[in-house]
Amino acid sequence: MSNIHPTAIIEEGAKLGKDVNIEPYVIIKKNVTLGNNVTIKSHAYIDGHTTIGDGTVIYPSASIGTKTQAKNFRGEITYVKIGKNCEIREFVTINSSCGEESTVEVGDHCLIMAYCHIAHHCKVGNHVIMANGAMLAGHVEIEDYANIGGMTPIHQYVRVGAYAMVGGLSRITNDIPPYTLGAGIPYRVAGLNLIGLKRHNFSLDLRKALTKAFKLTYRSGIQFSDAVERVDGEIEKSPAINHWIDFCKKSKRGLIGLQPIGAADEFPDINDLLEE
Repeated sequence: MSNIHPTAIIEEGAKLGKDVNIEPYVIIKKNVTLGNNVTIKSHAYIDGHTTIGDGTVIYPSASIGTKTQAKNFRGEITYVKIGKNCEIREFVTINSSCGEESTVEVGDHCLIMAYCHIAHHCKVGNHVIMANGAMLAGHVEIEDYANIGGMTPIHQYVRVGAYAMVGGLSRITNDIPPYTLGAGIPYRVAGLNLIGLKRHNFSLDLRKALTKAFKLTYRSGIQFSDAVERVDGEIEKSPAINHWIDFCKKSKRGLIGLQPIGAADEFPDINDLLEE
């Protein structure tokens, strides 16, 4: 049975699932849809065409679905979709998108800690953790099980690969390959996220294969394209190795610490922009 505090403001048109819990002074606008067993804690503000999945908890003073901060927004209909069983902590801001019918997505079982920001066109996978104050600019993609350290800003169009662990107080301007561990300004890719891979039951043989892929890509000293071809040709295929190859080949900004020819021209490094 739902529990809705009398001081909460829920506009006509909002859709509420079963057994929702709406605490004092919450504001829920007319185009919002809440799944079953959702909890919205006091003073949270939910706006826009926003859908929140079953079992998710929105903590006090979070702001979800408000207008994008992109200056080219012209009032088009855009969406925010938050998955099931997430925790969206205090003062998190998840803006709506920009561009007709575009969407900001957060997957299932995510923990978005206090003061994080997720901007337009972002896609956050399942089981992602963003520590306090981590910030995503527009068009950022965070793959499943990635972990973003606190106070880390991530540049527009950057992708962070699955199972990657990004240390706090880092500055991310290029793609972070999956399964890796790193931190710093400038960012240093230290190696594989071996503890994380063990916790997620990656076999010893698979960890060895990923280590070889990492060393060919980052430590061999050969051209990036040649390294990817060697990974493709020399290492036994598996879903994880295939994902490493696919991630590398599709990188537009270039892997952090490595940039394919032409990537820097299409998406210049912020340091180059500052020098201009």
